Amino acid sequence: MLGGLVLAGVGVFWWQGRAAIETGAPPPAPAAPANDPEKLPFADPGTMQGLAPPELTDLSREEQRFFRYDRNRDRFISRNEMLSSRTEAFRKLDKDGNNLLTFEEWAVATVDRFETADADRDARLSTREFATTAPKPVAKKPACKC
Repeated sequence: MLGGLVLAGVGVFWWQGRAAIETGAPPPAPAAPANDPEKLPFADPGTMQGLAPPELTDLSREEQRFFRYDRNRDRFISRNEMLSSRTEAFRKLDKDGNNLLTFEEWAVATVDRFETADADRDARLSTREFATTAPKPVAKKPACKC
């Protein structure tokens, strides 16, 4: 008897959760013309545009975070879906746009950071100059909305 009630409760919970997700889900992505749909693009997207952002739904914070990665809404996150959030940062480093990051391209950010910190231009960082390269602290949000 108790098992039947538990199964009925889980079924209702699953049904309500699935209905809420499907009502605000964006349309499925168009099929990729390449042979391998999991293959990442290898050129500049040019004038291509992505899907419109999904409409606001009553998803939990964790579900919203999950669906930011799960682009095709299959309730699984593929490797490419997980990596897709890093493409903008990669394209900034990939100066020649060939989707291959050379050591020189990667080092540009570090060299720029060094040159910005080297205030006296002596090609060495003093303790004070090095301190300017530390990441900026992130402002903490209050624990409660008091």
